[in-house]
Amino acid sequence: MRFTLAVTVGLIFAGVIAAPVAADAPEGAYWRVETTFTTTHPRPVGSGYQLIQREISTEWLSPDGKSWTGHRELGARPATPKDEAAWRADGSPATWEYRTEGMKIRLSTEPGKGFIKAVPNRPGGFRLGEKYVTYQQLQSLPTNTETLRKHLTADVNAWIDKASEEARTTSPNSRKADWLVNVDKYVAQSAAELLYANPVPEKVRTAAYQVLKTTKGVTDLGRAKDPLGRSGQKLALPTPSNKGSVLKQQLLVDTKAMTLLATYIDLKDGGKPVLGKSGVRTYKAGWTDDKPAIPAAN
Repeated sequence: MRFTLAVTVGLIFAGVIAAPVAADAPEGAYWRVETTFTTTHPRPVGSGYQLIQREISTEWLSPDGKSWTGHRELGARPATPKDEAAWRADGSPATWEYRTEGMKIRLSTEPGKGFIKAVPNRPGGFRLGEKYVTYQQLQSLPTNTETLRKHLTADVNAWIDKASEEARTTSPNSRKADWLVNVDKYVAQSAAELLYANPVPEKVRTAAYQVLKTTKGVTDLGRAKDPLGRSGQKLALPTPSNKGSVLKQQLLVDTKAMTLLATYIDLKDGGKPVLGKSGVRTYKAGWTDDKPAIPAAN
């Protein structure tokens, strides 16, 4: 799903849509989703200190289903006061370079130039899992909690059937049961995506939040604030069953606007944090009349 980093799940919202109703008029020219990801760089630099990296990605979706994407690196900085002291002792360099696996890695304290582009060869419409739907269909999604839960669960199971069968072509020992054990996490993730990724009505987001917080294995952690200082309800998703690696995810939801504020990713392999993949994503989603542009360097 869009808000995960290490494990992306393709879910098929396959056509169980309520009877057509009059769609709410768009409140702007574009539905805009801004995502800022903050993580620790996976390799020490200089004399052995760690860096924090930030990057911003923005997606614009027009009501007729066209899409633009923008991206900018926001620069690196020492991760902790101890790292900052080591960085200053190194002469406070503004850039770092090294090679790994034949690739040249370059880091800078300065933001990158960034880019903005239309998404090429993209089917028209809005993506829900692996299916594209129209703006009208988004407005017609179920607003009843249990109806929405049944739809999402059915779509997760349909995806598992397909994905587990495809997996057997490269991993003959792969079993459908290995996927089914995580079905609750997949349902929770698909509900969370409805809280920000597309311009669905507030009643749909409200139902999606109810599905999310009442899904088996989801834990309510109480009120919290994200790195931007915004308050919300923090929920922990079920921890998936995997061999060797453990992915823990927590979500922060604005329960007044019913939108996703942040996702916290904690990935460990063999008990050790996987730097570069663990971190926090913050989201800003809503209607805008501003034309697609390179994300600001802030």
